Amino acid sequence: MDPIPLPSHIHYELLLQLLERQTMHAVGRKSPQQEQLHELIVTLRKAFTQQKHLEESCERAKMPIDYRWSLNQSNSPTTPAPPSQQSA
Repeated sequence: MDPIPLPSHIHYELLLQLLERQTMHAVGRKSPQQEQLHELIVTLRKAFTQQKHLEESCERAKMPIDYRWSLNQSNSPTTPAPPSQQSA
């Protein structure tokens, strides 16, 4: 069975840290954007939690997981390498 590709956890952490540490300070308190930003942060936290539930389900079903760092990363032999990595 091929591993299930999922985003690496660091992607969520990076986004959340950026939004909480930098973006939140940039939009200012009591602005309309602050509420939108708060909703975005909550949504990202929910998405991360849902991914963890999916991972637990895959583990119980003995399905391997392949954490991906980018869209270009692939362990599948049927996927051609990007042109810069193909031999001439």
